[in-house]
Amino acid sequence: MTLTKIHVVISLIGILTGVVVLIGLISGRRLNGWTAWFLTSTVGTSVTGFFFPFHGVTPGIILGIISLLLLAVAIFARYFRRFVGPWRGIYVVTAMIALYLNVFVLIAQLFQKVPALKALAPTQTDPPFLVAQLSTLLIFILLTIAAALRFRNANLRSA
Repeated sequence: MTLTKIHVVISLIGILTGVVVLIGLISGRRLNGWTAWFLTSTVGTSVTGFFFPFHGVTPGIILGIISLLLLAVAIFARYFRRFVGPWRGIYVVTAMIALYLNVFVLIAQLFQKVPALKALAPTQTDPPFLVAQLSTLLIFILLTIAAALRFRNANLRSA
């Protein structure tokens, strides 16, 4: 399997498990196993992104660095601070921003690789691309707020 295919598979696992974790957060559940898969695969997505040929600092490199920093904080909040005090909210926000960044890249890749989407927004500055990205951002903001509020007050249950 090529590096690109491995990277894509890890990314999709990260996104899918991240959505499950988000649903868990909104329902006040830790979902320990899903969380471990989400955090591991999302770190793996960022790390494998650095194995592609380097042609200077790109938006992908910057997003990978930001994602790894966010994930380091999320992992620290989850596994070392165990959601005590403000670490519960910090975990939710950092983990969900990391998930959003993966979805952001997925949308960008879909608009680059899927012919019908590329025809709609060939430069990725066209309205269809901008609407897709902006609506995704707004949805993530609302879901992250809901998750932070619900998870903050939850009597933590594992699943």
